[in-house]
Parts: sequence; C-alpha cells; structure tokens
Amino acid sequence: MHDKGRITAVLGPTNTGKTHYAIERMLAHRSGVIGLPLRLLAREVYDRIVKLRGPSVVALVTGEERIVPDRVQYWVATTEAMPEVGADFVAIDEIQLCADPDRGHVFTDRLLNLRGLQETLFLGSDTMRPAIAALVPGVQFQRRERFSTLSWAGSKKLSRMPTRSAIVGFSVDDVYAMAELLRRQKGGCAVVMGALSPRTRNAQVEMYQAGEVDYLVATDAIGMGLNLDIRHVAFSATHKFDGRRVRALFPHELGQIAGRAGRHTESGSFGVTGEAGILDEGLISAIENHRFQPISRLMWRNTRLEYGTMDRLLQSLETGPDHELLTRGREADDIHALKVLREMPEIRDRVQGGKDVRLLWDVCRVPDFRKISTGEHSSLLARIYGFLQDGRIPSDWLARAIARIDKTHGDIDALSKRLAYIRTWTYVAQRSGWVDDESHWRGETRAVEDRLSDALHAALTQRFVDRRTSVLLRRLKQKESLVAEVNDKGEVSVEGEFAGRLEGFRFRPDQTATADEAKMLNRVSYEALRPEFHLRADRFYNAPDTELDFTEQGGLMWGGSAVGKLVKGADPLSPSVQVFVDEEAGEDIAEKVKRRLQHFIDRKISALFEPLIAMQKDESLTGLARGFAFRLVETLGVVAREGVANEVKELDQEARGMLRKHGVRFGQFTIFMPALLKPAPTRLRLVLWSLAQGLDEFPESPPPGLVTIPHIPEVPDGYYTLSGYRPAGERAIRIDMLERLADLLRAQDTRGGFEANPDMLSITGMTLEQFAGLMQGLGYSAEKGERPKVKAAAPVQPEAPAPEASDAPLTEEESVLAAETRAKWEAEQAEKRRAAAAEEGETDKEPPAAAETEVFYTFRWAPRPRNNRRPQGDGQGRKGGQRRDAGQADARADKPAREGGKPRGKGGPRKGGKPQKQSPKTFSSRPEKKTDPDSPFAVLAALKTKK
Repeated sequence: MHDKGRITAVLGPTNTGKTHYAIERMLAHRSGVIGLPLRLLAREVYDRIVKLRGPSVVALVTGEERIVPDRVQYWVATTEAMPEVGADFVAIDEIQLCADPDRGHVFTDRLLNLRGLQETLFLGSDTMRPAIAALVPGVQFQRRERFSTLSWAGSKKLSRMPTRSAIVGFSVDDVYAMAELLRRQKGGCAVVMGALSPRTRNAQVEMYQAGEVDYLVATDAIGMGLNLDIRHVAFSATHKFDGRRVRALFPHELGQIAGRAGRHTESGSFGVTGEAGILDEGLISAIENHRFQPISRLMWRNTRLEYGTMDRLLQSLETGPDHELLTRGREADDIHALKVLREMPEIRDRVQGGKDVRLLWDVCRVPDFRKISTGEHSSLLARIYGFLQDGRIPSDWLARAIARIDKTHGDIDALSKRLAYIRTWTYVAQRSGWVDDESHWRGETRAVEDRLSDALHAALTQRFVDRRTSVLLRRLKQKESLVAEVNDKGEVSVEGEFAGRLEGFRFRPDQTATADEAKMLNRVSYEALRPEFHLRADRFYNAPDTELDFTEQGGLMWGGSAVGKLVKGADPLSPSVQVFVDEEAGEDIAEKVKRRLQHFIDRKISALFEPLIAMQKDESLTGLARGFAFRLVETLGVVAREGVANEVKELDQEARGMLRKHGVRFGQFTIFMPALLKPAPTRLRLVLWSLAQGLDEFPESPPPGLVTIPHIPEVPDGYYTLSGYRPAGERAIRIDMLERLADLLRAQDTRGGFEANPDMLSITGMTLEQFAGLMQGLGYSAEKGERPKVKAAAPVQPEAPAPEASDAPLTEEESVLAAETRAKWEAEQAEKRRAAAAEEGETDKEPPAAAETEVFYTFRWAPRPRNNRRPQGDGQGRKGGQRRDAGQADARADKPAREGGKPRGKGGPRKGGKPQKQSPKTFSSRPEKKTDPDSPFAVLAALKTKK
C-alpha cells in the first residue's frame, strides 16, 4: 500500500451527485483517470466529458472499446481496464463493489494501490467507511446527503404501476415477460440490461427519456449510476442467481437499486410487484433512511503473480490475504479457465516457460460473453492461444468468424447471441499484438456491433412498443387480431385507422365506419382502452378540484369532458351523482369515478353554503328559531317574506337575534343570507333547486354584477327568488338593492306623493322612465307630469371630504353603488359646467321664445290585491297615537341601523317616538346648495362610516 497526494472518500446514498462531483474535480486537474463499474456508465461519462473538453483530449478504455487520442489528458475506463498512468487525479466509482464476490478483488486492488499524484477520490456507499478508514491511512471523508426523499409505496400490480416507473427483474426471461405484459396493458416499455451494447442501451434509454414510453424494465444494471428520469422502482423479485446459486439480495443491493427512483430534487418511491413479497419493516426503514450494516469483508486476490509455470501461477493466484478485513473471493472465471486449460495435453505441451505462461494467463482473462458452457469457452480460448503462440490470429479465420456473426435478421434472442459473440472478438481486437492491422479489426468489430445493436433496438421496440400482429386487410374485412392505440388526445386508432374518440370515460366510435367495420373497431378499441380506462381513472381520482366543474344543467365536467351529472338526492343540499362510464370499463372504474365526483360536489356545497350549513348544525338554535333555520335550509338560504309572513311574526327578538348571528337578514321583501347572493353560490343554488324541483331544463343564473334583469314570466315559479332577484314590472331587481330602496322609500310620504331622488335612481341604475315601471311593479302608482325646466346657476361645489381610511373592503353592492353614483355625478357636473358656460356666453342674447320643460313622476302607494306591503314611513297608516299593525312593527324591528348613512329627513321620528306633523310634499331631484350627496366621495365616505 502506498499513498500519494490527498485521498478523499466521498460517501453517501444514490442521487447525491458523487459522480458529477468527481468529473468536476478531474477537470480541475491537468490529467486524470476515472474508473467506472460498467461499460455503459463509462460511455455515458465519456460523452459528458467530450462535450466539455472535446474528443482530442479524452480517452475511453474498456474491455471491448479503446479510443485513445494523441493528446490524451483524461482517461475514462471501466475499473478493470484502468490504465496505470501517472495522472494528477484518480477516482474510483461504486467503491462498495469491493465486496462483490466476482469482481470485488479488482476494486479492492484499486482501493489499495491506485493513487493520483495530487488527488484521489473513492466514491460509493457509506457502508465502506470503516473498511476504508482501516485500510487507507490519512484518508478524509465527505458525507453527502440525498437530494430527495425515498419512500416505500407497497405492492402494486403491473396494471396499476404509475408512470415513469422502472420494474427490475433478475433474469432475461423475467424482463421479457414483464415487458410483454406492459406492452399489452400500458402501451410499451424500454428494456435495459447489462448484456446490451452501449448503443442499444442508449437507444432504449433515449426512447424512455423522450417520453415515448413511460415504463422501463431492467436488470439490476440500472443500480450502477445510470441517471434516468425514474419516479418509482418496483422489484419483481428479491432473489437473484449470482452465477453460483440463487440468493436473497443484500439490503445494500436493494437500497442501491431503489435509490434510482427520484432525480435530483424530485422525490421517488420503491415497492414490489408480481410475486415479490412485501419487504420487512426494518428493511424498508433502512432503505428509506440509507442506513445499512457496514461492509466487513472485502474481496482480495494477489496481484504479485509468478509466471514460471502454470502451477506456480495458480499458487500465487490462490495466496491468501494478510489483513483481517480482506478475504479471498470465490473462484473467478479466469482462474477456472486456467485450470481447465492446464489439464489439456495440447496446452501442457505448448507451455514451456514464463513467457508462455503469461500469454496463457492473458488469454484466460478473455470474458465469457457467450455464456454457453465452460467447455465451449475453454475450447475457444485454447484455439486463440494456439494462434497467438504461432504469431497472431489469422486474418482470414477472424474474418470468417465475424462474417458468421454479421447478420441483422432474426429475433431478439438471435440478435442478443450474435452481440455476445461479437463482443468476444471486439475484446480480442483491443489486445495489443493479437491481430494484424489492429485499427482495421477494431473498426470492423465495432461496425458489426453497431449494426447488431441497431437491429436489436429495432427488434425490442417492435416487440415491446409498437409490434403489430397483423395489418388491416381490405379495410378490416378480414378477421385478424388487430392492434389498437390511444393517443394523448383520446383518439383511438386501429392499425393506423381512426376508430373513434375517448371522451372522458365513454368511447365514441367513428360514425363514418360501416356496420362490419364498426363492430370490429369497437371490439379492438375496447381491448386497447382497458388499460387506458385504468390510467384515466387514476389520473381523475388524483386530479385537484380545480380541474373539475359543474354546468348550469347539472353536468359534471373534467376539463372539456363530461364525466357525470347530478341527480336528486335525499335533500337539496345532498345531491347524488350519476357517472358517464362505459360498461366495458368495469364496475371498479365506475365506482372510482363516482367516489371522486361525490367528493367534489360535497366539498363544493360545503364551501359555497358554509353559513347555511353552519346554521343547520348549530345546536344552540332551539324552538321557532331552529324551525325557521330549517325552513331557510330547505329554500337554500333565500325565501320571499310574503311566503313565510306568519312564521316571521311568531319569531321574537331573541330568536331573530340568534338567526342574525348566522348572517340572516330580515328584509322588507325577502329573508336571505347576503353571503349566499354571490355569483358562485347563486349558480350552484339554481342547480340544486332545479334538481329538487325535477325540472327537465334548468334555468341559467343571471350574469354577475347586474342590479336589474329582464322579467320573463315564462320562467318557473321561484326562479327569481332563488336567483337573488324580485320581479317588479318588466324588470326584476336584486333583492339586496331592493332592500336599500325600501329603506329610502320609508322616508317618503307615500300617500301624499313623492318624486324619485338621485339615491333611488343610483341604487337601481335606471332612467326615470324605467324606475317608474319598477315602482309600479312594486305596487305604486306613477303619475306623469311636465313642468318648466328651471336653470339653476351652477353652485360652487365644496370639495368633498376624503373618506376616512378603512381596512374593510367594499362589498359587491357597495362597489356597484359607488361606481354608478360616480358616473351619474360626473355626468351631472359636466352638464352643469356646459350650462354655465353657455349662459355666460349668451348674456347679451335674447332669451329663447319658449321655455324648456322637464318630465317628472309622482309616486303614491296603490296596493293591489296581491298583499303587497308598503314601505312604512311617517304619517302613513295611523292617526295620532293609533297602534301600528303587526306587519309595520316587524318592518321596523327587523331593520337595523340606517344603511349607507342616509339621513331620515324631516319626516323621521323624533325623540320619544312622536311623529312630526307634516303636510304631504312633492320632492324633485333638483340640486341643492350644499355638499352634493351624490358625489362618489360622499357615497364612499358614507359606506366607510357604515362599516
């Protein structure tokens, strides 16, 4: 053991950026070597460094590939092929493989003997910390934490596997079987195995990373540093055949593979599938928290070999270690091959000295890529050794061997075998001095490997992604097994022919197909739609409420697709759900969709009708107050007063106070909860009311923000009340604004006659003629008249006082009133300024021949036989000390303090309740010489004062 420069062990779980850190550190030096556990990973790191520094200074050295430019500075290699060069920097990745029974001795040798002149990095699991501390003097440790969390997700079937998942198998048969099942149920998957060539593996990974497929089936090769966009890792088994026996995976092996879930800061999950059993709770906790038992034994093999004879070479290879942490691994393939060749007579006769023994050992180290049998591999090595003793491998013999392999037809198994064969000759061509014209054979073997890799990628894609079992013959008239596909827009195609569209959870077949074609298309389409139904149901169930909505006809929408409708339930606030799901999708899909829709509408009702539901659940409401609360619940928070007049009379002040605490307002015309008059509750209230009434066509809610809307007699009874409006003539007025108008009417002499003032017109937003029609609809007579229009000099308007600052926001009604009043006030001010300017410029001119006239209306209470109630004011309905009727008393008692800060005027009650005697007067809306009450500043100030 010897040390040079600074030695650092960067340890931690997966997804901590250790390899990225090592690349940065290597590029900070003038030269460097990095050893990686897989040829696939070495190629990936090589490509990254080439992008940063260019190909002229980066070398790639593996057992089967050698790219060495003239001005090489940085070496990327597999751990076995790391060159012994004097580099400033050395890094060894996945150092925990020192404990691997097959390859561990190579990693242990690099740990003990390979150093950079200035800096050395060991990258791997934290389980190596005690062993490194004991074997490497002066080492410094860096602990790196995972960028994201890793959590247990339990057992899932392949049909329920979430997207962006990797399913791990431990045999080729298992990988292919799961890939085939995913093709049928999920539309396809990518396949990644350590036996694949880098070119094939990269093509499969690129297909997965590009989103062409959402699933990856792989062996445990993905556990060695491959950076993939994986959110979930599922183990199809927790046992593997390690070349000698079937054994359970070690906890740190499970953690290494599971740790591939989650990329950078995105969290990941792991679980099991298929026949794999649920993991033990202790093991789950260890994987989630990245806490494993430290590695206590490192595999070791003597590197000081003696080449005098074959026996002495074997003795030196079998020498034991001299440290308690080191142990001899099991017999490696190269030692086993040496023992077999030593027993061959033709080999014993050829091996005469140390040079022959060294050559034999180099031949024995050719990997058994083919994995046919030990005897077959040994025979090939003996043939190669015979050629090398005579000089080099004959070019014609090598050409014939490669030609037998260079065939791109056949199935996946045939192509995989040919790739394994060509890898043997790729390895041989990389050995210095073994073949003539090394550059030619290296390029030739590489070209054959690339062609086979492309063919294997195409075969994998055809079988596990886009394989078609047949084609449409004569426009689907032949009864063949067809392949159907569903794209992200819901369009279903069979062998490329449009078959229909999936809308929500219902399939709409193509209307242009003939009867025979439609029957075939529907059958195949539903076969393809089964996994799509499950995928959509999972996405729908996990979708936020913002993606769902209801229509004004009671439909339930998911985006632009109808997925159900509301139906009448036990009470108006508890509707049921009927889903739109094809029978072929299955009852479990329909039930899942129904549960999600029921959750959505229940939460929507709870949110929009919260005051009403809270009042319903208030146990402190008793007696008549509780009964009236349930009456309000039945009418969804809005009820016309004339329909519940008797119930209102029976409520005493205490009961009314209890109801007012829940936001109930006892108005002149309507009893309602103001919070439920907003557009969203109104829209839902009309839907719930229409369901309860059993209407075939639901009336739509009025546009938001309107004070009055047209009165259409044909709409169902109760529509305007539930919409928050009250019909009056040709218009219907919003009930909260009607109550404001009623407050103003109480201050008028409704028997002697009065004119509309600006406040009344401002509240309704109407012209005088429209207001006259509204008042007639409310039970008043309107007498039209004309009089000379008096031009008043424009008074100097004092500056309106600024309203006091308040943090309370204006309500919707107050905002509308302020906006309308400002517009009217500004129009009047402009008219006054124009009149003053015209009068100033025409003082010397003669007056007009005829005076202008203005139209006015005088309103008087004119009850009709429909029990209209007049707004009660002074001097109305009683003489002297005559007692008011119960209805008048209720109107007074139910009205709280004056809204909007409007004065009662001279006709208001004096102290002690005595009415002031006053003859009937006719009011007009001519300007007064005082601060303009219609100024928007005055209105805002009044609104703020009211708050």
